[in-house]
Amino acid sequence: MPARAIVTARQERLGAELRLLREQAGLTAREAARNLSIDQTKISHIEAGRVGVSDARVRRLAAHYACNDRDLVDALAAMATERHRGWWESYRDTLPAGFLDLAELEHHAAFLQMAAIVHVPGLLQTPDYARAVFSYALPELSAPDLEARVEHRMQRKTVLRGAQPTDFVAIVHEAALRIMVADRPAARRQLQAVIEASTADNISVHVIPFTAEGFAGAGYSMLHAGGPTPRLDTIQLDRHGGNNYLYAEAQLNKYRQTFRKLMEAAIEPSDSRDFLHRLLKEL
Repeated sequence: MPARAIVTARQERLGAELRLLREQAGLTAREAARNLSIDQTKISHIEAGRVGVSDARVRRLAAHYACNDRDLVDALAAMATERHRGWWESYRDTLPAGFLDLAELEHHAAFLQMAAIVHVPGLLQTPDYARAVFSYALPELSAPDLEARVEHRMQRKTVLRGAQPTDFVAIVHEAALRIMVADRPAARRQLQAVIEASTADNISVHVIPFTAEGFAGAGYSMLHAGGPTPRLDTIQLDRHGGNNYLYAEAQLNKYRQTFRKLMEAAIEPSDSRDFLHRLLKEL
């Protein structure tokens, strides 16, 4: 099987989990390769996500590594057999890979939990709001590139709709709701969109007001994407220069605790909706 020209974040994650299982078993890549009767280099490529691996080989490796977590093994085997091209692949030659990786992460997530301090969460943004955010990109985007980003962001919302919409918890600081990244009419439409979204059964909006006491906060937006098992959860940090994906156990535990603290500082969904209505009247 030839090496992949492009390795997605999800493919890297599968390889990283297989490598972690091998390391936890105290085995070398050479020993793992011997079990599959393949060259050691092939194991290295599999663990880097550069080549695919069958579900049968995933299960054989897991058994060789004495992994007894059936749910984890089933999830990894399912990841190995994914062959479909998601809607985001149509942007492969248009947008940076990070945009596609994020859409794929959201598509497969069991649940989504996001904390946003400065901007309204992308999954709740209106086209005008998203366009204003992307207009700050440096170097300045061409009109077609900017519109492609806006279109992609709007299409990401498909995970929140349909027959089996993903549960989404949005923790939004008052600062993000008050900063007018565009003009006043766009700000009003954005607040109305957040209010409307908050009425959906699968969407919960929690506002952190300026008056919240004991809030140390976070300097960037954070996404917690639930995996089929807790071990396969992912934390995505939206920082200058691109997305940063974290999934080491210590990192996951750290940011789960951060989300708990943010939730403690936020007000309840019904009170948050009232808060949003008051902000809308002020505009």
